[in-house]
Amino acid sequence: MSKSITVRYFAGFREHAGTGEEKMTVSADTAADVFVELRHRHGSSEPLGHCKVAINDEMADWDATISDGDTVFLFPPVAGGLWHARD
Repeated sequence: MSKSITVRYFAGFREHAGTGEEKMTVSADTAADVFVELRHRHGSSEPLGHCKVAINDEMADWDATISDGDTVFLFPPVAGGLWHARD
């Protein structure tokens, strides 16, 4: 069954999509399904395990169910390292 959702992109995902947000109709059942569908659509090669997802403003697992009207937020990995205080 098709669902109308809003997807909000951050950082590199926004660059690949060419927009910060889009409304779309998907056949996805889970957040992971949305990720795979969008990866093919926008040409991202980022692995799922490196990214984070939120649904309706709450962090979620990739196996979380997507419902009609949901907003899905996709966050790519963030580069950076550990900060160490000097002695």
